[in-house]
Amino acid sequence: MLQAPRVVDNRGMLSPSVMPETAPERRRASRVVLADDDVLLREGLASLLDRSGFEVAGQAGNSTELLALARSTRPDLAIIDIRMPPGQATEGLEAARVIRQELPGTAIIVLSAHVEVDEAMDLLAGGERLGYLLKTRISDVAEFLDTVGRITAGASVVDPSLVQELVQARRRRDPLDVLSVREREVLALMAEGASNAGIAHQIFVTEGTVEKHVRSILTKLDLPESASDHRRVLAVLRFLEAR
Repeated sequence: MLQAPRVVDNRGMLSPSVMPETAPERRRASRVVLADDDVLLREGLASLLDRSGFEVAGQAGNSTELLALARSTRPDLAIIDIRMPPGQATEGLEAARVIRQELPGTAIIVLSAHVEVDEAMDLLAGGERLGYLLKTRISDVAEFLDTVGRITAGASVVDPSLVQELVQARRRRDPLDVLSVREREVLALMAEGASNAGIAHQIFVTEGTVEKHVRSILTKLDLPESASDHRRVLAVLRFLEAR
């Protein structure tokens, strides 16, 4: 006896030609160039970044090599020692300015062995995707990589030690601070790149309270209210430069 043909209901099934991809497209790794005359530090950073998913496009030991490397590779991020040969002055900072002018899409992190107030403020006035970190911060690998990621994504970050130095300098110049003690505390955390939620967690208040402090800070410093990371850093600089 012949069996009735089996009916298969494939309604709603995709044909092979329109089946979705089983594996998502791999995201391109951020391309980084490194510049430091300390070979051991430079190689250590390169190894760390490579293991963390970054593409290290090249290394340089002086500002001339750095500029040539940046122009040829057009990196997403340049990590630069502020003092490099031949003069061990501010060659790295000067190179950072050139890179920012020629390749404005490149994020820049300047590393320094010591807090150098004038150089840092000069750099950070240049826009977004900028960072100033002390080399000692690299020892906290998780924090350093998080900071690198945030700066590459568009944030501007100031080393906490620099913030404290600037606060002290401001107090020496003018004992009548523009902001309240709590507002200065919030401002210091803003400069470190903390979000409103992160600040609220650290000083044990609600996020709404932090938002009120931020609005007050922006008003007192005559800056338009904005969630931009760059404006948050400018708020720090405006306060510390005020006389």
